[in-house]
Amino acid sequence: MAKITTHASDAKKKTVKEFSNLVKKYKVIAAVDVENLPAKQLNQMRDSLRGKAHLQMTKRRLLSLALKDSGKENIMDLEKYMTGMPALLFSDENPFTLFKILKKSKSPAPIKGGQIAPNDIIVPAGPTSFAPGPIIGELGQFRIITGVENGKVAVKKEVVVAKEGEEIKPALAALLTRLGIYPMEIGLNLQAAYEEGSILHKKDLDIDEDAFLAQLKGAASDAYALTIGIAYPTKDNITALIAKSAREALALADSQDILTKETVGKVLAKADAQASIINSKIPKE
Repeated sequence: MAKITTHASDAKKKTVKEFSNLVKKYKVIAAVDVENLPAKQLNQMRDSLRGKAHLQMTKRRLLSLALKDSGKENIMDLEKYMTGMPALLFSDENPFTLFKILKKSKSPAPIKGGQIAPNDIIVPAGPTSFAPGPIIGELGQFRIITGVENGKVAVKKEVVVAKEGEEIKPALAALLTRLGIYPMEIGLNLQAAYEEGSILHKKDLDIDEDAFLAQLKGAASDAYALTIGIAYPTKDNITALIAKSAREALALADSQDILTKETVGKVLAKADAQASIINSKIPKE
């Protein structure tokens, strides 16, 4: 028995060292949860990540020891995000890019009794495919208000049937599946990513790209308008500032009858018009 224990200890030390070296090697280390991920999908995910990221799994305690052994600044802050069936994802990709890759690879799946709600689970208002019958009572058990429309059961008001973090009862899981509501996602669930001493939570990484781009465009437009308004020259606005200054100078010259090659025609025409008015008021002999 002593030899087996020694062998196991050496194997664990080797594993910790291997993971520690990976932590040192890569810029980004992400904590992912592979719980409930079938082996087939796991292998597919590994194939899709080839060349972009390296996925490795072992016992949670050994992962924690590897993080500590790496000596990277604040790396132990990643430990609290190693939930479910934890694994580490090693990459030199931008964390936002990495999260986007994993998110796009996910597919919806029904929730099972005993699983934890990944977010608030909502039954939306609207028609269902069910004819009136026992289903009305089943829906009512979960505070779902129903009625009958065009011979079918309809949900009258949107309702949250489970809060994020709650354990799902088998009856609710079966009902959600019948309603075609699939709260779970099959894929690698990235919890947080470490980069250069900082931890980025999944909520920080899960951004709406279209909304973010619109915000950037709006900020750029506001900044440009400000530089024009205060006449602050930059390489982006210098042409517009010069054009604005030229227009303002010309307007000033026009209002003050200042002679320039641009205004001389207008000044002479104005003088001629004034002379004609004066001349018309002089009594004729």
